[in-house]
Amino acid sequence: MTQQIPRPPRTEPVPEPELAEVRNFRDVGGLPTTDGRRVKPGILFRSGHLAHATETDAEFLASLGLHTVFDFRNNADHALEGADVELPGVRNVNIPLSDPADGKEFWKMVRDGDVEQLRGLLGDGKAAARMANSYRTMIENRTPEHSRVLHALAEDSVPALMHCAAGKDRAGLSIAVTLLALGVEREAIVADYLESNAPHRRYRVRRGSDAPEARSPEVMELLAPLFDARTEYLTAAFDAIDEHWGGLDRYLAEGLGLAPETIDRLRDRLLD
Repeated sequence: MTQQIPRPPRTEPVPEPELAEVRNFRDVGGLPTTDGRRVKPGILFRSGHLAHATETDAEFLASLGLHTVFDFRNNADHALEGADVELPGVRNVNIPLSDPADGKEFWKMVRDGDVEQLRGLLGDGKAAARMANSYRTMIENRTPEHSRVLHALAEDSVPALMHCAAGKDRAGLSIAVTLLALGVEREAIVADYLESNAPHRRYRVRRGSDAPEARSPEVMELLAPLFDARTEYLTAAFDAIDEHWGGLDRYLAEGLGLAPETIDRLRDRLLD
């Protein structure tokens, strides 16, 4: 890995670029903490995958001075989309936050099922309930992975970019966990998360057929909860923290294994 060139600290978040093949990119700098500080601009970024980044996209990403890219996709995602483009001097760390076998039949139905099948699978609130449950499950079962990310950030891994496939769920929750550890207000975390709903950021819904009935208004409405960022999903994650650990402090200490000095170091690195 080539040596990073020191850059002067930014005072404002990196303006959102017009990237051709990287969706849902943004700088989370500027978000406020409960003690009156804020996340440093230019230190923590989020996006969808980088596998299809154009040369111009890659030049922009390289200009950020990244130390580490955290890729939360699994092997099935990599087989579908490909590996991230290599950025000079940047360490790529793959930490899968979902099992390739999880929901295999479900996602096949999402891609190929007809409207009757989708009604049974997703209708009457089933799709939204599945999403909320997946957030709870990631909070409860992926503490080793989230702990690894936070310890890396506290040591040396910034500036950092976190991504999954769409940059909404696995990356969105990892960003949320990081921001909670930094003491960012929950309302600000939710507001940043909901930015994934902007039309130019949304993941492109994939269907196995281009026939009009495969993307009819009813089909797209049934699929929408899977591709939306919804407050109720992140609230389910917050509720899991409170119910499983009794609150944020025990989640950080017991769930993620963060010692007070590690939290202090993390905050010193990422907060103004």
